[in-house]
Amino acid sequence: MNDLTMTVSGWAATDATVHVGPTGTKMTVFRLASTSRYFDRTASEWVDGKTEWFTVRTFRSAALTVADSVRKGQPVTVTGRFRTSEWQADAGTRTDLVIDATSVGHDLTRGIATFRRAVADDAVGDDPATAAPSEAGHEEEPRDPETGRSWTAADEPASASA
Repeated sequence: MNDLTMTVSGWAATDATVHVGPTGTKMTVFRLASTSRYFDRTASEWVDGKTEWFTVRTFRSAALTVADSVRKGQPVTVTGRFRTSEWQADAGTRTDLVIDATSVGHDLTRGIATFRRAVADDAVGDDPATAAPSEAGHEEEPRDPETGRSWTAADEPASASA
């Protein structure tokens, strides 16, 4: 399969939320906004372009570290497999831009971060029933934050790595 891999820098538009899928796989979802900027020579000023909105998903142990690290309003850089998801709304067909992230980090050109290595402890527990909930929260029935549709095992990428 030829996946389209992309890197996007932008701002976390929502807090990361942890979901547990029907097979027990953990998934974290957050929205990412990325606005292009260009210099308008006629006006001699920088101008904001169109804002692109992405749904970012991480799976398994990465889901928990992202949930404990990413907060709304923070600058982040995401690399992962890009895909689109079409769905029907009352107003017609809608398309979501989705990135199944292989790497998520804070954009250090916009701030300072302190790294803490994740180890096999309560912060990255394997059992969702015994793991302490993070500030991001846990939901029993996973739903897409944009559409409200239920997440199913078919939405889980087969080749996602921990």
